[in-house]
Amino acid sequence: MLRLPQFEVVAPESVAEVVTALQRPGARVIAGGTDILPNLKHHLGTPAHPAELPPVLVSLSRVTALRGLVLDEAAGVLRIGSGVTLSQLSEHPEVQRRFPSLSQSAGAVASPPIRNMGTIGGNVNLDTRCRYVNQTHFWREALGGGCLKSEGNVCHVVPGGRNCVAAMSSDNVPVLISLDATIVQAGPEGVRALPIEEFYKADGLAHTNAKPGEVTTELRVPLPKGPRRSQYIKWSVRKSIDFPLVSVAVRFDLGEDEATVAAVKVVVGVLGSKPRTLSKLDDVAGKKLADPAVARMVADAAYAQCKPLENVPYEAAYRRDMIRVYTRRAVEALAAAGE
Repeated sequence: MLRLPQFEVVAPESVAEVVTALQRPGARVIAGGTDILPNLKHHLGTPAHPAELPPVLVSLSRVTALRGLVLDEAAGVLRIGSGVTLSQLSEHPEVQRRFPSLSQSAGAVASPPIRNMGTIGGNVNLDTRCRYVNQTHFWREALGGGCLKSEGNVCHVVPGGRNCVAAMSSDNVPVLISLDATIVQAGPEGVRALPIEEFYKADGLAHTNAKPGEVTTELRVPLPKGPRRSQYIKWSVRKSIDFPLVSVAVRFDLGEDEATVAAVKVVVGVLGSKPRTLSKLDDVAGKKLADPAVARMVADAAYAQCKPLENVPYEAAYRRDMIRVYTRRAVEALAAAGE
């Protein structure tokens, strides 16, 4: 049986009180608890020495200001409070109508009970994962002292590597990047907003640009200004529970005829500690979305630009093949939807 270590829980009722509580040594945010509690059971992120103080979990359960889901037509954005659950997000009629890929990604996380508890704020701050880290403490000890992300100083994925390459496995982050979303952070220095694509960095130990003591309060997704089609697709071992082994978010902005590609943005996840936005897709613009060449060109670009590592289950070469397959399927599904 995996037992939770000792920890203290505080439950502020406002964002300001959350920021104050996060100034305590070892304080960490807990929302739905679907990720942090299993990690604590595995003794990940717990104090290194028994003499240290137990971790402090700052619960967001009483902060009602984080639960809003508002379509702000005047500002041209969908405002999503970080406390909105994944079930609420996936089932919201306006999200389904205007942002189908976001509805799909939120509805693809784990299982219904987890989506009922897990929040979008927790999902965009999901810790990176690795097959050598997300194991029991006993299992990690058998490696001879853990790895860069746990108790040791060796990367078992890239021997001799100096950086942790644990993977970002969030379903929603690639989609939010593809939709040009903005993330809002509140902390000791005040409130700041930045493009969510800039929130992540290639460091598995500290994969976000969150400042000390900050908490995510809101996500803002710009409303479409014209015809658009978007799709999220992922491959995992099972249809529920499992984290994705490959994930692809696709967005096509279309011309007035709703058939010609004006712009395309594709974001691939589960590579390293941040998703990858594909480049060199300009040749797709001007073609008909239903043209079979479009799906082939986008899928080939994904295969060429994305090189998975052995940081999650299944061989990296096979996962790379699946990136091409699933990208093609996503584009073909969007093309078929317009027929």
